[in-house]
Amino acid sequence: MVSLRFFKHDDFPELNYVLDEIQAQYTSTAEFALQRIKDRNTNQEFPVTIFENEKSAGFFTLDFGEDKLDLTDNMHSVLLRSLSINPQMQGRGIGKLAMTEIDSFIQEHFKNCNEIVLAVNQNNVSAYNLYLKVGYQCDGKTRMGRSGPQFLMYKKL
Repeated sequence: MVSLRFFKHDDFPELNYVLDEIQAQYTSTAEFALQRIKDRNTNQEFPVTIFENEKSAGFFTLDFGEDKLDLTDNMHSVLLRSLSINPQMQGRGIGKLAMTEIDSFIQEHFKNCNEIVLAVNQNNVSAYNLYLKVGYQCDGKTRMGRSGPQFLMYKKL
C-alpha cells in the first residue's frame, strides 16, 4: 500500500538515497530539495514523503509559490517538484501509485487548489508516459530546463 504524508525529519534517513547519473539529470534528491526549501524560506513549499507499507520510499515537494506561474496562469495551482523514488524500491509501481494518491492528498490539505502543474524533461520518456497514464495532459507547451527542453503538463482537480 502506498500513502503520502507531509515530510518529517524522522523520514530523512530512508530518503537519503543517491540517484543514478541519468535520474540526477531530471530530478533532485530529497536532501537537495529540502535545502532549497530552507534557503528560499517562502513558507509556500511543502515536502511530502511517499510510503510503501509504512517504509519511506520516495519524496516530492508541492510548491505554491510564484515559480508555478512559469507553467500556468492559474493562481490556484500547485507545482509538483523533485519527485523521486528510492532506487532500491523502483520498478514496483510506487511512483504510479503515489501519483494517483496525490490528487486526494492535495484536495484534503489544500482545499483551494484546483490544478497540479509540472515540467518533465523531453528525454525522460518513462516519467512523461507515467504522467500521461495517471491523467496529466500536455498541450505541446515547452520550456528550457536545466537538462534541456521540458514538456509542461497539468492535471485539473
